[in-house]
Amino acid sequence: MSEIDKVAWILIEDGRVLSTRSRGKDVWYLPGGKREPGETDLQTLRLEIDEELSVEVDVRDAVHLGTFTAQAHGHAAGVTVRMTCYRAGYEGRLRPANEIAETAWLEYADRHRTSPVDQIIFDHLRATGLLR
Repeated sequence: MSEIDKVAWILIEDGRVLSTRSRGKDVWYLPGGKREPGETDLQTLRLEIDEELSVEVDVRDAVHLGTFTAQAHGHAAGVTVRMTCYRAGYEGRLRPANEIAETAWLEYADRHRTSPVDQIIFDHLRATGLLR
């Protein structure tokens, strides 16, 4: 059994959360990515969001929202993903880059369109009143 270690950015506006869809994928994911060896959570967050969305996350005001684990979408049974989630402001204009085909603002009703770990995160965001 193995675990994929990822860091995700939770950007919420008007009760909806920013999500991304990678080229060739059929589900939506929260923006972020895998940690490289030696990187801290916030280094991973800043680098991945710049790479995916062409903006600079302000890690100085980052707030840890939780860490969630689930079966990794598209991987063999027993492969899990651990997603460490942060809220933070940003500078720049959001636009998809590299492997990101498109972005969307999703609400709780869109939960079924996301990966298993994102579904758990959507439940948490709904329970804490952040997601409509």
